[in-house]
Amino acid sequence: MQLQLYSIVCLALAFSASAAPARPGQDAVARAEFDDSSIYAREAAAHVARAAKTSSAAKAKKTSAGDKAKAAAAAKAKASKGKGSNNAAASNSTAAASSKDSNDLQSSLTLDPSVLAKGFESNGQEVAEAGQVASLTSSNNFINFCATVKVPITNGQQIKTGSCNPAPMGVIAATTNMPSGKFQFPANLDTIKANTPFTIKLGLKHLEAGNFVNAASNYYSAPQQTNSAGDIIGHTHVTIEKIDNLKSTTVTDPNVFAFFKGVNGKAVNGVVTADVTAGLPEGTYRLASINAAANHQPVLVAVAQHGSLDDMVYFTVTADGKDDGSAAAASSNSTAAASTSTAAASKSTAAAKASSTAAAAKKGNNAASKGAAAGKKSSKKASGKKSKIAKAN
Repeated sequence: MQLQLYSIVCLALAFSASAAPARPGQDAVARAEFDDSSIYAREAAAHVARAAKTSSAAKAKKTSAGDKAKAAAAAKAKASKGKGSNNAAASNSTAAASSKDSNDLQSSLTLDPSVLAKGFESNGQEVAEAGQVASLTSSNNFINFCATVKVPITNGQQIKTGSCNPAPMGVIAATTNMPSGKFQFPANLDTIKANTPFTIKLGLKHLEAGNFVNAASNYYSAPQQTNSAGDIIGHTHVTIEKIDNLKSTTVTDPNVFAFFKGVNGKAVNGVVTADVTAGLPEGTYRLASINAAANHQPVLVAVAQHGSLDDMVYFTVTADGKDDGSAAAASSNSTAAASTSTAAASKSTAAAKASSTAAAAKKGNNAASKGAAAGKKSSKKASGKKSKIAKAN
């Protein structure tokens, strides 16, 4: 407001100065005043121009600041809106993931109530037997058991120093589907030629052989599974260990073996094979099978009392492939033992038969004696009756 009044005054002065022309004869004092007024008017006009310019610049600056403020506010509002959208999206994503977890039991990190084994809470000592020990117990299926022991998680690896495996055991085969095997070659007490290739043949039943996962990254990493017929999905292994002789009672070291092979081929007509391409040096050996589920864990079945799920045979290897007498001796001893057992059984049967015959004879004699006595009594009675009739006549 003050700037506007000042501008008006300056303009008025400038106008009056320009409107007062010089008059002839005007004295020097008046002309001097006129000249001063003109100068002042020009300066005032210039000042007004500068003030107007400054005012315009300030107004433009204020407008620019206002525009910037508006732009910043708009940007902030937009960012806030975007952030809200992102938060909503994240929330929806989390909800979707949560929904997925709740629907997919294999990705959920919580124990589903349907698989909670309440029986695990008992230590089994309600009915204790001599020598029986208490079981570990758990109310959450031992899901965190491996956190209680100071060994690494197995994590699909073959850790030679030991580990703890958190994977569940899986589907247990029924008694009607327990796997079993029998070696067809070498057979028990066979003799084969040294350093000569041969093929191991193993007959199998109730094992869907040929299922063999990566042993370097998936060892024990998944539960045992069964097929639609109830047979365990897995494979077998064969291992040969050298022993002192066929009568050896020395306990072997599992770390030392002459041959080992995981058989990943399917059974053909119920038989799997493994080639021993370099043969074996001369000596005495035992050959065993190791039936396993797909992830290499030993097969699991429904009951504790059962026959062996694997087979084991003993054989010898000689320079010419002929029996050096040890197998024959072992076979002879086995046959002799069997003969002795058979003889004992026959003797027992004969004794039982003789005893039975004697008892029957004794029973027959007793019956005959009773019959004779009864006949004698009857004869005496008849004789007395005859005598009475004769007397009456």
